[in-house]
Amino acid sequence: MQVEAFTAPGRFYRGNLHTHSTRSDGKLTPEEVCKRYRERGYDFICLSDHFMEHYDYPIVDTTDYRTDRFTTILGAECHAPATERGEKWHILAVGLPLDFPPNRDGETGAQLAQRCLDAGAFVAIPHPEWYGLTAGDAASIPGAHAVEVYNHTSQVLNGRGGGSYYLDDILNTGRRIGALACDDAHWVVEADRNRDAFGGWVMVKAEANEPQALVDALKQGRYYSSQGPLIENVVVDGDFVEIACSPAFQVSLVGRASKNEKISGLGTTSARLPWRKFEGDWCRLVVIDEAGKIAWSNPIYF
Repeated sequence: MQVEAFTAPGRFYRGNLHTHSTRSDGKLTPEEVCKRYRERGYDFICLSDHFMEHYDYPIVDTTDYRTDRFTTILGAECHAPATERGEKWHILAVGLPLDFPPNRDGETGAQLAQRCLDAGAFVAIPHPEWYGLTAGDAASIPGAHAVEVYNHTSQVLNGRGGGSYYLDDILNTGRRIGALACDDAHWVVEADRNRDAFGGWVMVKAEANEPQALVDALKQGRYYSSQGPLIENVVVDGDFVEIACSPAFQVSLVGRASKNEKISGLGTTSARLPWRKFEGDWCRLVVIDEAGKIAWSNPIYF
């Protein structure tokens, strides 16, 4: 069995798909946001300012900030009423056109998410723990490609940055959906400079560091997410999943309920884990380093 993110042609590009600027509620200009990610060695970002009437529905044109080694994807964090707990929906749409139309009168979150999908976007469910999304909320936007398994700003500012439980709950319904890590940087603590940035990212396997190639790869699940560790290879060989990674403390396959297989030990760079207990279902790889930083694969379906 092939694991698409590691067998697809191309190379891995590092990027952040969720961040904000002065075009909505961020504290830095779009140019400065792009500059900071570029200087930190990122290959791409999506500037996803809040697509709301209050901010004049921005799809920020970041094409002027691209270089021969750094690119940008156009997108936005879209909003519409209402989650099951009465909150305004947050829908991350990566790869929207500049002329994406504003919200329609009475448009629901489900309708807005579908309009983003129809426009060609990679659509994700952001920060589910931060605002208490329910299983019914996920079911209402069945076309979403991914869940934020980690949102850095929600974690450092509120201690609510997780999404693993929500992701697994969706997977347990039989739905196939990916695992995304993002910053959601607003640059809110400038004295601390980068406190809510550079904490979670995606590694996307694509043939070129170009917006459409990256969006296509995201839609095909050709990526993994990380706070630090590298996942270098994943291969299903017979009854085992073989994993290569940067030095880790623990390498685990986790699945439905408490199902797991793992190996522990400082400096672990490879693992050979049996997968038969996940047969007919799903599992996903979790790599944790000595500092407690995590990398997440997309689910593997058996």
